[in-house]
Amino acid sequence: MSDETELVGPASTYARRVGQRLRAIRRQKRLSLQEVEAASSQEFKASVLGAYERGERVISVPRLQRLADFYRVPVDQLLPRDGEIPAEPPPAGLEPTEVRMAPTVWPSKVTFDLARFQAVDGDPELEMVYRYLSSIQVRRQDFNGRVLTIRADDIRAIAGLFGTDADALLRRLDDLQLRMQPA
Repeated sequence: MSDETELVGPASTYARRVGQRLRAIRRQKRLSLQEVEAASSQEFKASVLGAYERGERVISVPRLQRLADFYRVPVDQLLPRDGEIPAEPPPAGLEPTEVRMAPTVWPSKVTFDLARFQAVDGDPELEMVYRYLSSIQVRRQDFNGRVLTIRADDIRAIAGLFGTDADALLRRLDDLQLRMQPA
């Protein structure tokens, strides 16, 4: 019995998108399919990994975890990003059991009130965020001292350091009124 299934519709689209992520990570690691096979002691055969990358085969979750460990990346980095997965309608006559939330619309930049950050005491995480922001100021030689604007990707990186998602981090910063709202 083969572990391959002919994929159609959204399942085939998703498999291709997973494959695109797998290929992108492998290429970022500057590895060929054959190098992955050799370095993994043939756990990930070049032909099978290539089929995953083309979306011709579906990778199991345990195998995806082992591949993430091999590439030394979090497993979620091997999956398509939010908004990349087309929502499929439920089969006729069935009600949807899950409500998909629209992906978060991120501003390209986030602005912080540095004066308010200085007033926060006793929170090690917020102190680390402030040190991060201060290091950006030093690199930019931007010492106006009042506000600092950073890329949304920096927020995602900071959130990752704290083991949370960027939305939760921004909500926390908003609750403390540390982020300036766009005009």
